[in-house]
Amino acid sequence: MKRRRLLALPLLVAGPAPRPARAQARTLHLRRGDSLPEVLARARDGDTVELDPGAHHGQAAVITQHGLRLCAPAGRAVLHADGAHAEGKALLVVRASAVRIEGLEFRGARVPAGNGAGIRFERGELALRDCAFFDNEMGLLSANRDDARLDIEACRFGQAPRHEGMLHHLLYVGRIAHLRVRHSDFSGGWRGHLLKSRAAVSEILCNRLVDGEDGEASYEIDLPNGGLACVRGNLLGKSARAQNLALLAYGAEGNAHPQSRLRFEGNHAFSDNAQPVYFVRHWPDRLPGDAALGLRDNVFVGAAQPGSWGRPEDGNRLLPDEAREQALREQALREQALQVPPCAGACPEQSQPPAGAAAASSPGSSASTP
Repeated sequence: MKRRRLLALPLLVAGPAPRPARAQARTLHLRRGDSLPEVLARARDGDTVELDPGAHHGQAAVITQHGLRLCAPAGRAVLHADGAHAEGKALLVVRASAVRIEGLEFRGARVPAGNGAGIRFERGELALRDCAFFDNEMGLLSANRDDARLDIEACRFGQAPRHEGMLHHLLYVGRIAHLRVRHSDFSGGWRGHLLKSRAAVSEILCNRLVDGEDGEASYEIDLPNGGLACVRGNLLGKSARAQNLALLAYGAEGNAHPQSRLRFEGNHAFSDNAQPVYFVRHWPDRLPGDAALGLRDNVFVGAAQPGSWGRPEDGNRLLPDEAREQALREQALREQALQVPPCAGACPEQSQPPAGAAAASSPGSSASTP
């Protein structure tokens, strides 16, 4: 018995066989006139692809490499569709984990189905930094994957095309696990929404969602299936030309996530529309019975539907039209203090309603507050 134990000891000390060494990550370059699909075909997991600044015409490709970084370190690289698309979907189709895209602009995506996107995000994890999406049928469109995660920071979305009978959303996120949008700008919608998210968790932090003088977007923010949502520190603006009179819609389509809570905190919202608007509107009959809405410390400017702006005792203020400049100045001061709430960090509390939060009360109603 002792001899057998001694013979086994070296095997225990040696442990498992070492893993093969991972290939070293490389940096590939795309010059103007080069083929993006060909460069990506040479890329491996973990590689970086750097694009020269300036216009790149007719480039569309699919990303399947995990950990890929696509960037333009020397200045903005602009991908003009010029009729090109990948798989009839988008300029870029992303099907991989830990993908990062920085400093790219996507313009003019068109496909036969009418939903051509700058980026079609189909699975994995995708992070965008300092990107822009203009004149696309969909700025960014995601698939429905309950394990997918999307993180957007310091990006711009605008110039929705004006095609009769079509709804072109600037950002349309499907039923994924988590969406986070921070310090980004949305404007110039038309019939579709500026930001639409079906995600189980949506964090919308410190953005500017102002449709603009010529905009005709429907909702500034649409959360049609509820979910755990934190909308904090944003500036929202409804255009005078808008036909839909709600800025934020919560639960409009039903099929709600089992956990549904909305925290709308520290935002400034205004309306240029002559008609009273719903600053926050929800549909309690289409949400779980315990779906709670918390509106706190917000400033609203313009004519409002009763009950759509919360309660004064929760720090909410409704100001007349002439106070708009005051509200914008307050928001500008807040944007200068990004290191302090509500603009710092995420919303770790988004899974829990505020103390005493009440469920929504009547079909198609405006927001109730705790």
